[in-house]
Amino acid sequence: MMITIGALSKRTGVNIETIRYYERIKLIPPPPRTDSGRRLYGAEDVRRLTFIRNARDLGFDISAIKTMLALQEEPEASCQEVSQIATDQLEAVESRIRRLLGLRTELIRMVQECANGKVATCRIIEVLGDSPGQSDAP
Repeated sequence: MMITIGALSKRTGVNIETIRYYERIKLIPPPPRTDSGRRLYGAEDVRRLTFIRNARDLGFDISAIKTMLALQEEPEASCQEVSQIATDQLEAVESRIRRLLGLRTELIRMVQECANGKVATCRIIEVLGDSPGQSDAP
C-alpha cells in the first residue's frame, strides 16, 4: 500500500516541508513517483519517519539520528554506539535542566525583590541591566 506525502504527514505527525527536507539531506530515501511526479511512500517510510520524529522529540540531532538509522542496517552489531548516543543526549538534557533551574531561581528572586513601585526603581530592570557579576553589588 502506497500513500501520498500528505497521508504520510498525517500518519507520522511530521510536517510536509520537514519530510521534503529530510529527503534533501538523505535522512529518508527519495520515494518513487507517479507519472505526474507525486511522491509515494510505503510502510517502511512510515516506520522510518516515525523513528525520526520520536528521536527528534527526544532532542537527538540529525547526525545522531543518521548514525542510529545506519546502525539499524546492521541488526547483529552491538548496540553500544546507540547506548552511547542516548547517554550523551541524557547528559545534554540534564545540563539543560540544571541551567533552567538556575534561571528559574534567578527569576523567582527577581520577582520577589520587586516592590511593584515605579519603573525607575524596579529591581527587575536594574538586575537585567547589570553586567555579569554585578547583580550583588550594593
